[in-house]
Amino acid sequence: MDKYLNRLVKSALSTTVGFVCFVFASLALAQNLPNHVDLDAHEDVFNASQVGAIRFLTTTDFPPLNFRNSQGELAGFHIELAEAICVELDVKCTMQSWPWEQLVTALNNNQGDAVIAAIAINADSVAKMDFSQAYLKFPARFVTRAEGQLPSGEAIKNKVAVREGSAQAKFLAKHFKALDAVAFDNEQQALEAVKFADVDRAFVDGMRASFWLNENPECCTFADGPYFSNEAFGSGLTIAVKRGNEATRRAINIGLRRVQENGKFTELYLKWFPVNFYR
Repeated sequence: MDKYLNRLVKSALSTTVGFVCFVFASLALAQNLPNHVDLDAHEDVFNASQVGAIRFLTTTDFPPLNFRNSQGELAGFHIELAEAICVELDVKCTMQSWPWEQLVTALNNNQGDAVIAAIAINADSVAKMDFSQAYLKFPARFVTRAEGQLPSGEAIKNKVAVREGSAQAKFLAKHFKALDAVAFDNEQQALEAVKFADVDRAFVDGMRASFWLNENPECCTFADGPYFSNEAFGSGLTIAVKRGNEATRRAINIGLRRVQENGKFTELYLKWFPVNFYR
């Protein structure tokens, strides 16, 4: 986001919207790639004997984070991130898949040591588990047509497609009052409305939009943002451990910091998310 303010100056949005953009640019982390790990918070030298091994639990229903590939093997960003953490910690790790609804029970019954499967942090989950630091967040993004595509006429200049009832729709209504939200049943429809110039742009989940943009490279592009809000969009992806398992939680945090420092996290992010939704 180090070029974010320059993009705001060039924005075609109203002065009011531009001011709101400036506020969020000031509050958001200045980054073009995910970097939510506090690199200044260096831990003590890790002692592998305190952990020994980490048994990761995941699911197979959330590509590209965790799924089974055509060979039936566990694959995805989470699988490779867990492997990278274990390499940095020099500990043995295993990975097992469980049905989503059984993950928490399996963890608390000592069937595993950590869950890497995008469990939301809320009052219910915090009562049952402890969590690592966040390593990836899902910002909202504006998507607009790329240069050379259908221009926006006066009739749709401030019309923005959203998924009806979504966190992004609520955020837009609260912070971008000068824009006219047009609700669709899902984000696919919202993005198609941009493609065919039924609206000026869309305001949607950045990660999901990145997959659509990867399939429509000539059509559209991200514009402005990203917009982060723990309150609106959640606190991001973390790794869960059993309540009180501080040794494993601390080890995972050290591993996350190390893979961020040595560039491995960025490598995995760009591999599994080829359209960068942080930029």
